Amino acid sequence: MGMEEEILKESTENAGEPFEKRVALTMAILAASLAIVSVLGHMANTEEILNQQKASDQWSYYQAKNIRRYESEIARDILAASKAPKADEYEKNFAKYQKDTEEIEKEAKGLEEESHLNGRQTFRYELGEVFLEIAIVLASVAILSKRKAIWLGSIVVGAVGIVAALTVLTVH
Repeated sequence: MGMEEEILKESTENAGEPFEKRVALTMAILAASLAIVSVLGHMANTEEILNQQKASDQWSYYQAKNIRRYESEIARDILAASKAPKADEYEKNFAKYQKDTEEIEKEAKGLEEESHLNGRQTFRYELGEVFLEIAIVLASVAILSKRKAIWLGSIVVGAVGIVAALTVLTVH
């Protein structure tokens, strides 16, 4: 019998043992949990980037409106000083731009806060991913070493990873 056949036979025999089956099931659960946490983390990260981009766009819009407000203010002052009839029109423009910039500023700050929230959520998901990955490695080591303590350790570390990811629900 060749070396490969002997290893294959030994692996087949060991795969039928209850311990290896339990550890393999644990690994499958950990891997599925890791996949879910990973996808949720990527989604939160994407939202963080999109909200930051939207906030940046709002701040650019704010600047444009603020420049228009400032130009209207200058025109109003010049026309008012010269007693020109169009000064009232520029006063209305100034008031409109002032109101617009306040609303735009509020929206930009809201988008920035959403982005920061998404960043905090992403961190929690990534922390969960790390613990789940470590748990999978520990489960692999448990199969190789046939040590129940390492397997139980992988379960504990995996549970920590899941809890870390679930703390996203407490982030506000």
